[in-house]
Amino acid sequence: MEAPVADQSDVWLVVPVYNEAQVIADVVRHALETFPNIVCVDDGSRDGSADAIRTSGAHLVQHPVNLGQGAALQTGVEYARSQPGAEYFVTFDADGQHQVHDVLKMLERLRAEPFDIIVGTRFKGDDSHIPLIKRIVLKTVVAISPRLRKLKLSDAHNGLRVFNKKVADEMAITLNGMGHASEIVEMIARKDWRVTEEQVEILYTEYSMSKGQSLINGVNILFDSALKTSSRR
Repeated sequence: MEAPVADQSDVWLVVPVYNEAQVIADVVRHALETFPNIVCVDDGSRDGSADAIRTSGAHLVQHPVNLGQGAALQTGVEYARSQPGAEYFVTFDADGQHQVHDVLKMLERLRAEPFDIIVGTRFKGDDSHIPLIKRIVLKTVVAISPRLRKLKLSDAHNGLRVFNKKVADEMAITLNGMGHASEIVEMIARKDWRVTEEQVEILYTEYSMSKGQSLINGVNILFDSALKTSSRR
């Protein structure tokens, strides 16, 4: 059973949004049933996403132009960490892939166990439902990254993360695009944030797949990861 909304008043969901007008209001309304504090960062959308967010009940912050998911996350974290009573933070996708019950499970662990950040993973159980190209790309990223293996992270590009105020206060994402996921891993290692993983369910719908990682973006992720790995040696 999901916890009452009042029990989650110290939690802020940070949702980066780019051209998600079709689904963002429904995603937010469903999450608001459990989490009263949600900030959506409209990253220069051109499809009416901002109007949809305004009607959903979430806080809205807007970028005048598209800066990239990393920039939207950083803006959202900065907004959330400045709010009174904010103690726990969640990065949550706008396309409906992430599940509220997974957030609750991760928060329960973060409140009770000695971790600063918990990262969602698709690879602790049966991963056959993950599209083949995506599965190959994500596993290759781990294979070429000694840092990921050292941290025992199997899915660094999973956008569902739960973390405490220490992490939020120290988070400083500088890579605006998809490279931010690798940068967050670098921060975990460099700042000695205590980290673990949690198996999560990713809901792959026709809509989310049409918005999902293309092969070209997958190659970009691999290139970025390889470049960052070699630059740290």
